[in-house]
Amino acid sequence: MPAIGNNSLTLADHAKRQDANGKVAKIVEILGQTNEILTDMLWLEGNLATGHRTTVRAGLPSATWRLLNYGVPKGKSTTAQVTDACGMLEIYSEIDCALANLNGNTAEFRLSEDRAFLEGMNQQMATTLFYGNQATNPERITGLAPRYNSLSAGNGVNVIDAGGVGTDNTSIWLVVWGDQSCHGIFPKGSKAGLSHTDKGQQTVLDADGNQFEAYRTHFKWDSGLSLRDWRYVVRIANIDVSDLSGATPANLINLLIRAVHKLPNTRMGRPAIYCNRAVATWLDIQALNKTNVNLRYAEVFGEEVLTFRKIPVRICDAIVNNESRVT
Repeated sequence: MPAIGNNSLTLADHAKRQDANGKVAKIVEILGQTNEILTDMLWLEGNLATGHRTTVRAGLPSATWRLLNYGVPKGKSTTAQVTDACGMLEIYSEIDCALANLNGNTAEFRLSEDRAFLEGMNQQMATTLFYGNQATNPERITGLAPRYNSLSAGNGVNVIDAGGVGTDNTSIWLVVWGDQSCHGIFPKGSKAGLSHTDKGQQTVLDADGNQFEAYRTHFKWDSGLSLRDWRYVVRIANIDVSDLSGATPANLINLLIRAVHKLPNTRMGRPAIYCNRAVATWLDIQALNKTNVNLRYAEVFGEEVLTFRKIPVRICDAIVNNESRVT
């Protein structure tokens, strides 16, 4: 008899998804996360079938102070090209037809399972946007953290050290989304976003190679991250989470002021601040201080959100509290 693994729904799973009236229960998604970076990002079609190539100015010509009767040498600028690759995030869902058809709630039962796949992919994408690294995982995309992981690198001027030295550090990110600053990409000739394709009823194989009928759904998300101008992303790193509730917490307001002044121009795109719930909690508490003129609530897209100098503060549960210290 074939073994039933964790990748297949069973009758026990079906029973757990029924309410008292025998209908498909409304599942409470306690594993759901809030990752508002996914709704904020600007997505553009890449200029390559596998990603996007950006040409940046690397050097300016040097002029010469001329004396009368003396000539001057010619000059030129220099450029460099950076290629950002896209990754392919995919998964299939297969549900035994006999199981899905129980009680006549086939579509609703399949939808209850699809929601979990969509949430799982959203969480994976958000995590990869921050921490993905093609140097260690070639199949993934390179996120923000590997690009801003050194205080002494060329873009180290945009990495602010909050002083944390322990193992419970986190970061705040200030990102300006724009077509000339930072944006998401999808392969040339493809469509943006997560695609969900119902493959219908198909004959599939169990672990022993025996056939059965199943409903199959394909989930696919081809995407990448293009950092066209590193000056429009700022990382406040080494924020000690445990110290935030202590006597000497990091001064988050001062750190954000420094971050905003790193940007050449906040009107280059749509700026947003990203942090996890621990940091957002303490920012919210500081916003209650009547002498604080930087943090306040404002209406953004019809919703009251915490803002810092009119820049919305967005929650991302994908930002962890155990980041390594950035040096």
